[in-house]
Amino acid sequence: MLRALDIRDMLIIDRLELAFRPGLNVLTGETGAGKSILLDSLGFVLGWRGRADLVRQGAGQGEVVAVFDLPAGHAARDVLGAAGLPAGDELILRRVNDATGRKTAWVNDRRCSGEVLRALSDTLVELHGQQDDRGLLNPRGHRAMLDAFAGLDDLVSRTGAAWRGLAGARKSLDRVQAAVDAVRAEEEFLRHAVGELDALDPRPGEDGELDTARRRMQRAERIRGDIARAHALIGAEGAEGAAGDALRWLETAGDAAEGMLEGPLAALGRALGELSEAQDGVERCLEALDFDTGELERTEERLFAIRALARKHAVQPDDLGEFADGLRARLDMLEAGEGDLAAHRRAMAEAEAAYDAAAAALGAARREAAGRLDHAVMAELAPLKLEQAVFRTEVSDAEPGPQGRDGVGFTVATNPGAPAGPLDKIASGGELSRFLLALKVCLAGPDSGLTMIFDEIDRGVGGATADAVGRRLAALAARGQVLVVTHSPQVAARAAHHWRVEKRVRDGATLSTVTPLAEAERMDEIARMLAGDSITQEARAAAKALLDG
Repeated sequence: MLRALDIRDMLIIDRLELAFRPGLNVLTGETGAGKSILLDSLGFVLGWRGRADLVRQGAGQGEVVAVFDLPAGHAARDVLGAAGLPAGDELILRRVNDATGRKTAWVNDRRCSGEVLRALSDTLVELHGQQDDRGLLNPRGHRAMLDAFAGLDDLVSRTGAAWRGLAGARKSLDRVQAAVDAVRAEEEFLRHAVGELDALDPRPGEDGELDTARRRMQRAERIRGDIARAHALIGAEGAEGAAGDALRWLETAGDAAEGMLEGPLAALGRALGELSEAQDGVERCLEALDFDTGELERTEERLFAIRALARKHAVQPDDLGEFADGLRARLDMLEAGEGDLAAHRRAMAEAEAAYDAAAAALGAARREAAGRLDHAVMAELAPLKLEQAVFRTEVSDAEPGPQGRDGVGFTVATNPGAPAGPLDKIASGGELSRFLLALKVCLAGPDSGLTMIFDEIDRGVGGATADAVGRRLAALAARGQVLVVTHSPQVAARAAHHWRVEKRVRDGATLSTVTPLAEAERMDEIARMLAGDSITQEARAAAKALLDG
């Protein structure tokens, strides 16, 4: 509920403090007195986009402060929480506009943006008038209004849950389908690569083992010829044979040499022993270096095949086995994925069926509620002198979503046989205001915490019709707070709280003032509204009759 509005230096208001109350609050005054300025100022502090030249001439800045009561559970608390702003039982909005046009806003003494103000505004105030673009004329809100009228919260909640379940099932199916499609797209490559790897069957560490064996055989191939030639030179056909022949010849000559050959013979014997030992060692080396040239070719062929496959798949040779396991797993996933895909398709079908059932139930409930709303609105139209008009709530097919698959729009035909159309396209200004009032009366539920504002919604009507408008505004106000800007005495007479807006000239400056009216002052104001500037006793009597009625 709007409790207070404090305006400083806005247009023709220098300083104004208003204290509003629950029930029907009425603002009256002559045309041009400044009633619209109050709404402009309220819209300014609520972040509405409006006129730019709001600062009073000669003032450095204009300021508006609005104070709202904020009971527990009020929707504004969620907005404050999302914006990181403090929330209490009192909500204070303050906005300043300097002479350059720069605007600054605070919520509970914390700086905030215009977007936050507008989000709060949607939970605090509902404006209705002949240019009502924030309330009932906005077709985007008609579905929610019909749901609220019919009390379809549970069905809407179930439909939303079913939609989220469907969205989740679709996302899971798409994810599995994409994975299967990706594997299927490379199935031929995977099977070829796995076959190639399986045929080679590389072992971890095999690359190093093969490389070592290859190097050993290559070295043996290079040095074995030299060792074999050395073996021949020290063998029986070489040094060993020559030394043996020399030993035999010296032994034959030894007796005749009278002992002079004993030393040489001993040395030569030792040399033959060393040659024999050397020959044995060289032979063992030759045996160790002996290899099959075919084995070298086979070793090199396998080593090169492993390394070529590693380069092909951009992995280390020792990682080929693990890489092959990964490819096999992807192939296994293709087979498993087909079964998984079937399971997800079944889940998707179940989710679609659940959503279809929930959306169908919600749609049926909406169509039934639309008939009841039409009947209720039509019952309100006759007292408002719109008995020839036809109101229809059109429920049409729309794109499926969390709110179901129904579009809802309020249409009217103002005369029998005339084509129906949207409210703001068919009805004239006076008719439109009465349609909106009738619709609002039917849609209004328990106190939502919203302050409803009606800006000259009674324009163009009088007499019994204006009285009917006043009675309906009073009925709405009994469920919460209603602010009405009116020129109708019949409406003003229904007020619980009445203010008069006046324009005065002071020190050469035109200023607007707002005065709360006591009961006797109310009678004079309503008499003025009935009779004009010259208030007669008859006008006072008529005013009293309205107040008493």
